[in-house]
Amino acid sequence: MPIPTTTPDIGLLQGKNIVIIGLQAWYTDIGSNCKSIAKELSLHNRVLYINMPLDRKTIAGQKTDPNIQRHLQIIRNKENDLVEVSPNLWNYYPAAILESINWIPSTPIFSFFNRINNRRFSGDIKAAVKKMGFDKYILFNDNDIFRSFYLKELLQPEVYIYYSRDNLLGVDYWKRHGTAIEPAHIAKADIGMANSIYLANYLKKYNKNAWYIGQGCNTALFNADKAYDLPEDLKAIPRPLIGFVGAINTIRIDETAIRCIAKQRPNWNIVLIGPEDDYFAKSDLHGMPNVHFLGKKPIDQLPRYIAAFDVCINPQLINPVTIGNYPLKVDEYLAMGKPVVATRTDAMQIFDDKVYLAATPAAFPALIDLALSEDNEERRCQRIGLARQHTWAESAKQIHLAIKNTISL
Repeated sequence: MPIPTTTPDIGLLQGKNIVIIGLQAWYTDIGSNCKSIAKELSLHNRVLYINMPLDRKTIAGQKTDPNIQRHLQIIRNKENDLVEVSPNLWNYYPAAILESINWIPSTPIFSFFNRINNRRFSGDIKAAVKKMGFDKYILFNDNDIFRSFYLKELLQPEVYIYYSRDNLLGVDYWKRHGTAIEPAHIAKADIGMANSIYLANYLKKYNKNAWYIGQGCNTALFNADKAYDLPEDLKAIPRPLIGFVGAINTIRIDETAIRCIAKQRPNWNIVLIGPEDDYFAKSDLHGMPNVHFLGKKPIDQLPRYIAAFDVCINPQLINPVTIGNYPLKVDEYLAMGKPVVATRTDAMQIFDDKVYLAATPAAFPALIDLALSEDNEERRCQRIGLARQHTWAESAKQIHLAIKNTISL
């Protein structure tokens, strides 16, 4: 498997072997930081992306999922476990079945069985890197606290990176044992990396080699230079259109802000694009004449909807899960040239002069008024320019700089 022969930017990693593990399989159908990073790094390096190993609870609960069925078929047939996705990028299906152990109340007992799971997983990774012919490699862990806790010791990679993109300890599943285990995991990594300033500061509490590497946006997809036709389900909805695109759930979205906008500005129409959780599906917002839930749309159709919005919103609920998150949808809105009103958070400070930031749900209507009145071509170009600085190529450069300034390869 030859080293890529293209000549990359001098600031990029090149000719390295990189193994990526994490919380999302390659076949995940939602946007994925880890997959985007893998694609970018594979332009100049050999990248092996390891799918999550299956555990017994997943097999029992998701046995009708075609992706799980495919993974099980590969395990049974003992073939086609290594798939070339694109030049210099491979995807591997691990064969080990892990025990579902998070229910164990005692963290020391959990850790005993977690080490066994880690050994099973590490055996598959060793088999995969042998197939790839990797004699040494960088191991990049995408936020997997438990299944990868012992992999630095078991695999002894050239460099071990712990990447944080979500405050997982805000979720009960991860909090149960992660409160004790994640700090230790961060501390033993050679380098900590995060996609938001908040999370980078969190990593620095436990590891002095912690870096903010930024976040990429797919500006080829969200491209304001293209012409977009008006989606059929928007044609009957009068302007102004105040739009949101993303998962509509009670963990992340502030229902109060949406209701406040709808009630205070009855002549506006709020359009919400994305899957709803059970709470929002039963919300009284569905009974408001100027609130429109249009459901989940294919990702390649999202720019058509954003292009039609007069103002885009990100009414983020502030809680331990969301407080540190990088708001990728804000980049996507800005890349389309749209004025944006969003909840003020630490992670939003990098957008401070290009986005209208609401300190409270009640502040949204007045800020949307301001966004509508101040919108012009100059501001539009400034917004697009900022979003186009947030690329996966730039994140890849920051990954290289973090490694270069921490460890001599």
